[in-house]
Amino acid sequence: MSGELEKLLDFSVPLDVPLLDQVVTAMYTSQDEAQRKQINAFMTTFQEHPQAWSRVDCILEQTTCELSKFFALATLENCVKYRWKVLPADQREAIKSYIVSVIVRYSSDEATLMRTKMQLSKLNLILVQILKQEWPHNWRDFIPQIVESGKTNETLCGNNMQILKLLSEEVFEFSLKQLTSGKIESLKESLTQEFQLIYQFCEFVMQNGKNVITLQTTLQCFLRFLFWVPLYYAFETPLIDMLLHKFFPQPQFRSDSLQCLTEVAAIDPKSVNAKYHPKVQKMYADFITNLSSIVQPNAIKQYYDEGDQGEEFVQRLTLFLSTILKTHLPILETQELVWYLIQGLQYLVHISEVDDDEIFKICTEYWNFLADDLYHKEVQMQRPMPTLLLTSATPLQQSPRLQTYSQILGQVRRLLIERMPKPEEVLVVEDENGEVVKEHLKDVEVVALHKTVRETLVYLTHLDHQKTEEVMIEKLGLQVHPTHGGPGWSRQGLSTLCWAIGSISGAMREDDEKRFLVHVIKDLLGLCEITRGKDNKAVIASNIMYVVGQYPRFLRAHWKFLKTVVNKLFEFMHETHPGVQDMACETFLKICQRCKIQFVKHQPQEQAPFIDQLLLGSSTVTDIASTIRDLEAHQVNMFYEAVGYIVASETVQEKRDSIISELFKLPNSRWLEIIGSAMQDPNLLQNQDTMRNIAKILQINVRVATSLGHPYILQLASIYERMLQVYKRYSEAISAQVAGNALSAKTSGVRLMRAVKRETLRLIETTVEKSEEMHRIVEHFVPPLVEYVLTDYQNNHPDTRDPEVLSLFAAIIHKAGDTITEQVPRVLGAVFECTLSMITTNMEDFPEHRINFFNLLKEINHSCFRAFFMIPGEVFKVLIDSIVWAIKHRERNIADTGLTILLEMLRNLDGLQDVANQFYLQFLLSLTHDIFTVLTDKEHEPGFKLQCAILQHMVSRVEGGIPNAPLFNPTEHPGITTNQQFMRHKMLSMLQEGFSDRMTVTQLQDFVSSLFDPSKGDVLAFQTVVRDFLVQIKEYNCDQWTESTLSLQLEQQQKEADRKQAELARMTAVPGLMPVMQREEVDMAEACQRGKGAALALWKLIPETLSCFMGSMTAWERRASDCADDSALKDCRGWGS
Repeated sequence: MSGELEKLLDFSVPLDVPLLDQVVTAMYTSQDEAQRKQINAFMTTFQEHPQAWSRVDCILEQTTCELSKFFALATLENCVKYRWKVLPADQREAIKSYIVSVIVRYSSDEATLMRTKMQLSKLNLILVQILKQEWPHNWRDFIPQIVESGKTNETLCGNNMQILKLLSEEVFEFSLKQLTSGKIESLKESLTQEFQLIYQFCEFVMQNGKNVITLQTTLQCFLRFLFWVPLYYAFETPLIDMLLHKFFPQPQFRSDSLQCLTEVAAIDPKSVNAKYHPKVQKMYADFITNLSSIVQPNAIKQYYDEGDQGEEFVQRLTLFLSTILKTHLPILETQELVWYLIQGLQYLVHISEVDDDEIFKICTEYWNFLADDLYHKEVQMQRPMPTLLLTSATPLQQSPRLQTYSQILGQVRRLLIERMPKPEEVLVVEDENGEVVKEHLKDVEVVALHKTVRETLVYLTHLDHQKTEEVMIEKLGLQVHPTHGGPGWSRQGLSTLCWAIGSISGAMREDDEKRFLVHVIKDLLGLCEITRGKDNKAVIASNIMYVVGQYPRFLRAHWKFLKTVVNKLFEFMHETHPGVQDMACETFLKICQRCKIQFVKHQPQEQAPFIDQLLLGSSTVTDIASTIRDLEAHQVNMFYEAVGYIVASETVQEKRDSIISELFKLPNSRWLEIIGSAMQDPNLLQNQDTMRNIAKILQINVRVATSLGHPYILQLASIYERMLQVYKRYSEAISAQVAGNALSAKTSGVRLMRAVKRETLRLIETTVEKSEEMHRIVEHFVPPLVEYVLTDYQNNHPDTRDPEVLSLFAAIIHKAGDTITEQVPRVLGAVFECTLSMITTNMEDFPEHRINFFNLLKEINHSCFRAFFMIPGEVFKVLIDSIVWAIKHRERNIADTGLTILLEMLRNLDGLQDVANQFYLQFLLSLTHDIFTVLTDKEHEPGFKLQCAILQHMVSRVEGGIPNAPLFNPTEHPGITTNQQFMRHKMLSMLQEGFSDRMTVTQLQDFVSSLFDPSKGDVLAFQTVVRDFLVQIKEYNCDQWTESTLSLQLEQQQKEADRKQAELARMTAVPGLMPVMQREEVDMAEACQRGKGAALALWKLIPETLSCFMGSMTAWERRASDCADDSALKDCRGWGS
């Protein structure tokens, strides 16, 4: 095979096409992996040969093998994209002429076109690649040529349209990474100037064309032009009329014409002159008229079900209606167009009923826009905002605009309530088999859709809360008391309704919300009482927990109801049905976060605050030990975290400290028992059950530290010393086992010991993050930490070093700042070299150590920069090398961290003149080389912004006279007198060495001069210079740069921060729009006094009906009919087994 391949690479003799066919076919059919690798190497070598393009015509003309034809076309494309400028002018002309002739031959008749369709598509792409380099300067008559040739033959015309479409896409959509900024502007200007000719060509085809495929291609071609052409062509030509009256009524053109109309509708109204408003209005009215003759609103679902064509049409229709009604709504709200406006919205309502997630998402986004617009313009502007988000002002008389939309909004309100997506808090769901199960994975798309629907319902409730309430109460009534022949009770129907009820929390006036919630809970309790089946009760219980958790304002205002709900949650915590315990714990956690103050107050008619009753137990509240008895470890952790939020709300320090001691009584007693036994028998610590128990105790501490915050330090101080001793003991045991056998690091015993160590480090890190007295941490907690933990880390086997050590000290340095600078050299001495030797062996092992190590350097650089100059010079040199190694790492997060560290280090040096001079003398040249290395490497493209920022910073400092000593030896560089001249010379030499085969010396000189040009000091201008350079070097070797768009996301982080800030302001402005867990807690004591009357009815109801919450399903567990309700409530423990 090797001899045959050598023969094919001999360009001095005619090509053996049959042999090439055999080789290319073997590449895709051979089972011999070695042979395929050999052929692949041959194909790459063949394509890279400077004369490879000259074989293309021979292959295309002689071969009958489709694979060989594609290989030939790929070879030609490779030449055009990356070697075009090095070809002599006559060869370029020959290639152009050949490609044009083949395209014309392939597309001159329909039979040939269909036979060569795939090859023709490739040839079209190659022609466009030529155009990007030759047009307009070396091919000025291209547009006139393609227009005139298209008028001679309808099949050829269709292919010419395809070429124009590709050209528009390449210039206006895909050019940013393939062409320099100057070339992009030149092509755009040329295409715009020539567009009149293109438009006339398209109009000629649309008016005179007969071939369906040609007309479809023309519409698709024009679609690519519509988003950038001057408005004249959209509004002052017959285009819209042709789309509406000629193409839209015909099924074969309906989808394409709708896309074009959607593009016209999407034109920014700010750029549309008022003189064009009648055109937009007429376009919309004519469209609705034509649409009505095709399908009526109530027949949309039937039309959608007809097949792929119906689905595509409904989706395009959705996009058009939502676009024009969103973009041009103000000019469509006229008396003359009101029927058309409502009719269009009626279509959207029926489209929203279609069972298609994407279509429903588009419709929902429009309803959100409309409700938002109506709320802010018709409601919020007409009444003062309430001073607190406790009540809303009394609704005003509906405006004429609201009355116009009233019927539509009523339909949308009902529709969204019926199709409410599942919120992420709900864990008990019904699967596709009808089984009630616990959900383990969250659907991100469903969560996002729930957010949109929830916000829309909040707006709709503000617009008319009575109608929202009426729909929900009506649907709930049908679940509780099904009508004959009606849909009846269903798990999914009830769940969807309860999700909708929970979504409008905070959107009503407080009195209305109180009355509404009382009714809802009453009906849900009644439903729970009459419903049979454990799965059914689980679903109802899940929904009750969700609803009550969504109304913290009501819970805060009504203590007795809140207490009863919490007691019922405690009972749910003993139910073993999948998901019920998890949801009970999560609901308790949510309530504690939003109502925590109520639990530490001494409420009326209570013998003590709830937290005291919980810790000690009482006749009405079970103690912690009894409550968590049946919970799993992660649920116990969640429970303790919830109680931590309650304790944190206690403002009296002495009282809070007492509660903390009582809270940890159970885990501390177990801890002391273990420690006491271990002191008598140290071998007890090697028992795996002991290890698990210690880990569980520490996990509880971690969760409480998270919720309790700074006051947790009291508990940490009580266990800190013994905890570190256990840490040390396990470290020694692990080292001993691993020293004897490295594979023992994977045994269950070692993993459990490492779990204890890991939880220890996490507990200390959490305490540090929450601490408000870092001087105390640094003074009392850090010294033993350094003694035990750092020494252990340094001396341990690499496989058993805990990456959490690095993240812990990063957190300490971040929190303590400069006050810990003096201890940083010791930290670096313990972790630097040993960690570096682990992570630099290769780029895969120890990923957590790698990330945490560079985060530690990042925090030192940011908070304790002086510490870098307290370490020996040779260590600092290694530190810089490690940063450079990070910059060159293949993982984006590591590379970005390295770039961030270096950039911040350079900025920190700006205020230290002497240190900066020394730093730049030692590292400037090597860092410049390293930055250019990653800048021109395809794998490091995502770091483009940071790479440019570092390069720009170093260039600007050189221009500013830093360093002040020469970077060069004057005897070795005669004629160079300044560092500025030397850096230009050095950069040019460096770039010539790497890219002289792709760019001329003049081009490289221009690039280097541009880097030092003061006018390019702007960040975006500098990035444009570098990007143009990267495009130019790509022309010869495609492996140097990729097509990724990641590096072009300029200032994405800042934009995201601005977006979040705007989102927060938007949600804060509308009562109820902010998700429950993100709202500020408000003390409702006064509201509680005001609202006792309405709550009383609900309170009286609970003892009679709430027992069904946990009512047993089996006969032997049921109470006798004459049993007191309250005792049944007290003794009831679940639905039974």
